Amino acid sequence: MITTATSAEVTRAGARAAVLPVGSFEQHGAHLPLTTDTLIAQAIAEAVADAYGLLLPPPITFSCSHEHGSAPGTVSISSTTLTAVIHDVAASLRRSGIPVLVLVNGHGGNYVLSNIVQEANVDGPAMTLFPGRADWTAARTEAELETDGHDDMHAGELETSILLHAHPDVVRPSWESADEGGGPRPHLLIHGMQAYTRTGVIGRPSLATAEKGKRLLDSLATLMADHLDALGLPGR
Repeated sequence: MITTATSAEVTRAGARAAVLPVGSFEQHGAHLPLTTDTLIAQAIAEAVADAYGLLLPPPITFSCSHEHGSAPGTVSISSTTLTAVIHDVAASLRRSGIPVLVLVNGHGGNYVLSNIVQEANVDGPAMTLFPGRADWTAARTEAELETDGHDDMHAGELETSILLHAHPDVVRPSWESADEGGGPRPHLLIHGMQAYTRTGVIGRPSLATAEKGKRLLDSLATLMADHLDALGLPGR
């Protein structure tokens, strides 16, 4: 849910950092919506903001989805544009008294976010990227998922589970029979997703449950504490 807080309420809350969801608008097979990554990033960001008292701006809804470019409905922006938007958001937040920014990334193709965060921290801790690969691995284990991040890359057990928990109304009935892919993808950056999947799915959505989705979000909220500590903002 997009915040309805007023400026006065934000001042009283005294947030130590902002948590910015970065999603995408790209195909997720026939059973999940184009907004999947945005909905997931928003759900994670809401859990983190609630747990640690952080400011939650509206999500970035378009990002670097070029590997899905041939799929109907997919919209991409360049990495240069995404970088500029995040730089502008971070600078604006600093001017309004919030110097630390957490980027909650819902799309694996946003490789540029790692460079943005590295550059932002050259003169001292100011930004983090969450969840990182280790965070996702730990959350998968905690939630007892049956797949790993490689074989369940897109619209699979993890993403479907989170949406079954957070937004069950957007999951189409076909999710239970949508399993596909999981093999090697050596030239994904050259050929895109269409070379490795017929339906846009790479993963096993049939294994998804709402309870797994809840456990994933709960685990990620806990894991955020380590990132805040690294930024010099110990969690509650």
